[in-house]
Amino acid sequence: MWPWKSSNRQPDFKYASDNSKYYPHPHHGVQISHRMVQLMLGCLCFGVLLILVNIYQLHSITTGQTVGDPEFGSSRRPVVWMNARNLKSGYLKHVMAVFSRIGYTRTEAKSRLFDVMWAHDYPFGGELKDMLLTLEPHQKINHFPGSGYITNKVSLAVNHFPFIPPAFVIPKDTDKFLEEVKNHPKKLWVEKSNNHRGIHIKSPNEIDLHKGSDENFVQEYIANPYLIDKRKFDIGVYTVLTSIDPLRVYVYDQEVLIRFCETDYYPFDSNDEDKYVVGDSYTQPWELPSLREWWHKGKYSRKLLLNAHLKKQGQDVDKIWSDIYRAIAEVYLRKETDLISAGSHFKSTRNFFEMVRFDFILDADLKVWLMEVNMSPNLSSAAHNDNKLMYEQVVFNLLGLVGVASKLDHSLKYSSPSEKDMLVSDHDIQVLYERCASSECSKSCYNEHCRLCFPCLRENERDFIKAAYLEHTHRGGFRRVYPPVMTQIGEVKKDGPTLSLSSSNQLMFQWFKAMCLHDISWCA
Repeated sequence: MWPWKSSNRQPDFKYASDNSKYYPHPHHGVQISHRMVQLMLGCLCFGVLLILVNIYQLHSITTGQTVGDPEFGSSRRPVVWMNARNLKSGYLKHVMAVFSRIGYTRTEAKSRLFDVMWAHDYPFGGELKDMLLTLEPHQKINHFPGSGYITNKVSLAVNHFPFIPPAFVIPKDTDKFLEEVKNHPKKLWVEKSNNHRGIHIKSPNEIDLHKGSDENFVQEYIANPYLIDKRKFDIGVYTVLTSIDPLRVYVYDQEVLIRFCETDYYPFDSNDEDKYVVGDSYTQPWELPSLREWWHKGKYSRKLLLNAHLKKQGQDVDKIWSDIYRAIAEVYLRKETDLISAGSHFKSTRNFFEMVRFDFILDADLKVWLMEVNMSPNLSSAAHNDNKLMYEQVVFNLLGLVGVASKLDHSLKYSSPSEKDMLVSDHDIQVLYERCASSECSKSCYNEHCRLCFPCLRENERDFIKAAYLEHTHRGGFRRVYPPVMTQIGEVKKDGPTLSLSSSNQLMFQWFKAMCLHDISWCA
């Protein structure tokens, strides 16, 4: 029966065709039964409720909030544990945003069921020590044990690198310091400490040579900095350590942090720190007249702004970056033994990666000087909103490089052998096939020339070579600085700096060299 009122007379429906008579249309004065109204309202309410649930779930995903407790949840989505204080202040919001966008569930509660632990402070000690000693292979931590050998100001400064201004621990090195002052009486000095960021220029007679500790030191001040529009500046290079024994180090090559002092360098006044110290309220490069147009109209990155200016002045930009990257590699190569020792207490160092920021300045002769290395570099755009894009791109490319931003739709914990082979197989890492097919290498692995042949590789060597393969193919905006950059027509055909390296570093170098000979994209 039709749901409109019936009458005794025949309905005067009009049919457009013979078929339409089976689909009659009612009069305009249609009336709907009470039961149908209730049914329609029920459907409407259910639809609204469903929309609200979807909005809540979408909000949870986009804000990176945990839906459920990871200890008891059955989700196969990867979990990031944000192990940091005062997260609500927002200083890690860009990091959390990137993790959310690549499909991670976030937790702030201590738990063993995580895929990545992002710790702002150095995590190796205290209540986390036992947990970090028993990590599963798929778990990653964003710090390396012993990284303080690189980020500690005193440890770095007194290592006598040619690209670090001379430094002396006071009072331990007082005699050496006085000898330096005697030989170079016009030099200025700054007092530094691991405990604070502030520095102030002092003459030698203003320095207290009797009061100090192993945490305090004096360092030569580079008094002739290279200036742009009369301003001193520094260059921050985001650097990632992905492996030790063998050593692999990458830098973010697409962009750098460039910070200018707030006031002109000259006329110089050592009492005005805004002239020579880059503070939190630094000047952005596009605020300077010489760089402004390139930024706004040309859409240059910070690095391209600097390159364009230097090239306009006739400077050798390639040499500057080569010197910077070589300095970074040398620091890690010198400190690798300490890092290996610190990591020896852990089941494996394959669980660790670390991004730091190397801060450099240029002097008037364009010599590169390393000032410091920052652990957990600032990734908050609260003071400089224009840095947001750079921070998010750096983090996104970092997570891709270290395998955290997996192309799989679930935690690596659940990866099957076939999925792992899909990402990188034994065939992918095979090199020097002609040599390995020779009778010499087919019969034995004793000859050093056969070391890279697959049957001659130990299981752990195959593992770190596969890790290097994945890093290279997922490096994004990062480029390798160690093992060093190679060329198919030059350095790569030489033996390279391998004689003084550990056996694993020699093997890693030779593998990249062989890959470079086969494919130029592997040379850098």
